[in-house]
Amino acid sequence: MHHLFRLSALFCLAVLLGRVAFADGLRDNDPTTVRPVPRPGIEVPDEDRQQLKAGLSELNSLIAQLKGKKDPLAVELLPDVEIYHRAVSDALTYNEFFAPGDIAAAKELLVTGTERATQLLKGNAPWTTKTGLVVRGYRSRIDHSAQPYGLVIPENYGFPDGESRRLDLWFHGRGETLSEVNFINQRSKRVGNISPADTIVLHPYGRYSNAFKFAGEIDVLEALDHARQHYRVDDDRIAARGFSMGGAAAWQFAVHYPDRWFAANPGAGFSETPEFLKFFQKETLNPTDYERLLWHYYDCTDNAVNLYQCPTIAYSGELDIQKQAADIMETALKAENIDLVHIIGPQTKHRIHPDSLREIETRLAALAARGRERIPREIHFVTYTLKFNKTNWVTIDGLGEHWQQARVDAKILGDKALQVKTKNVTDISFHMPSGWCPFDIRRPVEIEIDDQLIDAPSPRSDRSWDCSLYRQEDGTWKLGTRVTAGLHKKHDLQGPIDDAFLDSFIFVTPTGQGSHPDVNKWVQQEFDHAVKHWRLQFRGHARVKKDTAISDDDIANSNLVLWGDPKSNAVLAKIADKLPIRWDENSVTVGDQTYPAGSHVPVLIFPNPLNPEKYIVLNSGFTYREYDYLNNARQVPKLPDWAIIDIRTPANSQYPGKVVEADFFDESWRLKPVK
Repeated sequence: MHHLFRLSALFCLAVLLGRVAFADGLRDNDPTTVRPVPRPGIEVPDEDRQQLKAGLSELNSLIAQLKGKKDPLAVELLPDVEIYHRAVSDALTYNEFFAPGDIAAAKELLVTGTERATQLLKGNAPWTTKTGLVVRGYRSRIDHSAQPYGLVIPENYGFPDGESRRLDLWFHGRGETLSEVNFINQRSKRVGNISPADTIVLHPYGRYSNAFKFAGEIDVLEALDHARQHYRVDDDRIAARGFSMGGAAAWQFAVHYPDRWFAANPGAGFSETPEFLKFFQKETLNPTDYERLLWHYYDCTDNAVNLYQCPTIAYSGELDIQKQAADIMETALKAENIDLVHIIGPQTKHRIHPDSLREIETRLAALAARGRERIPREIHFVTYTLKFNKTNWVTIDGLGEHWQQARVDAKILGDKALQVKTKNVTDISFHMPSGWCPFDIRRPVEIEIDDQLIDAPSPRSDRSWDCSLYRQEDGTWKLGTRVTAGLHKKHDLQGPIDDAFLDSFIFVTPTGQGSHPDVNKWVQQEFDHAVKHWRLQFRGHARVKKDTAISDDDIANSNLVLWGDPKSNAVLAKIADKLPIRWDENSVTVGDQTYPAGSHVPVLIFPNPLNPEKYIVLNSGFTYREYDYLNNARQVPKLPDWAIIDIRTPANSQYPGKVVEADFFDESWRLKPVK
């Protein structure tokens, strides 16, 4: 069976990779003539439409019965059924059948969904113990939608008992017509590009074609967690792999989460934004200062040293223009004295050469035999945001300033000492779990941090060790956790605006009448845009509630995206005087600068004054727009923590209006001084 998988994988290389959708060159560099992504679908014949509607109705009835049972098994596995209904329903509702074959695939999906629902009503779930190709679903915490992912389960995998298995994540390439129908259909019929022996392969959907960024990134982590709950996955043998857009994802996951993988295997794709767009897209870039800083979010060249913790095997075709991604990473790694393994497919364009694939698999098998190193003796780690603040036993808990390079170089010396150098770090902690601390449990750990000596607590009897330090105002380090009054940026509460859409969020609509008709009109247009494009680009349905319906549970568990102004939105009215930007009927005030409220609207992210462990956002969805859909390297945050929008300039494919002022809040969530 493994032999057949390998033959199928090699065959699929020419077929699948040949279908990768590239950007349209110079035609995609004009923000005034933006083609839709995805493109409009074909007309569905009436007979097919009626057949699909009947199938959806039947499946929906079965889903309602499953929900009514309130059986633990039914509740747990309901997403495995719902993914089929939502895939077909959305394709039919939003005109996303792109070829006649998609309609045929949708009919097959309804048969499978109905079969699963019928089995589950009887208390059975045979697909959960199936080997080979399996499609699963999970409930996302972001918008509570059921999201699909694919698996290849080895034929010799034992149910219910057996050894834990290596798992390879495989990130798919760009596919502008990769609807849920097409994704589930592919994952039901094709092994894919890789099939290592005795290895589970997980194919995340990534919420469509966003290079596995933002909600697409969370999709990968949620799908992986779901798979780990239902299959025996060896946590020390998980790899991040992909090609083309999927190669970009592999670079990203390698530098952001370097301690999670035994190896990374990025192929082609892109690894940063500015140079790739200039080289591949021939685009002239004119970023603002904050846009340039926000490139740090996904520019892997900035974090290249993190691959010190993650063994990496890059691949490129010799003739592939997207070889640029690995070339620029190779240069960045050389600056850190790291020599990148870069396998080149001879005389090959944008595909994986079979000989190269065999070499990659051989190298990965050797790395898998060793497994992930949980407690490396030496760590080198860079971040620009507390969103990505951890590797192995080091966690950065505070920064001197966001979006400037923060770095930790740490080394274990023998069995009693730790040497640490930091840059732009104010708070740091070390954690070594039970059984893994190499220090002598009978003596304090000697920490030398930035040339200062500190006697830290000794490890505990179970060979675990935890220690926190913070930098005082005079620059010296002190043992313990900083005690702060008021707000402070921290992991998952650090901005920018897009961060609110990486966890549970609710759009909160106003029930009152706003102060200014033009503002009311703009708010409605931007709300409609945010709802539409959340589904279009992140393949879910945003939860929407009226301001008067927001509950204590909503405040406790979700980020609240408040639409309207303090007069129209009751939730915003409660907190308006607690925000750093003042907004009333007459003006919007930012520090000493005032703007007329009839023509200017603030958008911002801020800890919710009603629950500072969650965000509020004013009048914004995710911040990149239609122009950025045309090339995945453009899909980065476009606005910082706050902005003032002059709505007299209409929204376009790049911005919600004219951005007249924008910036980040400081580390205490205050306005920064005017430069």
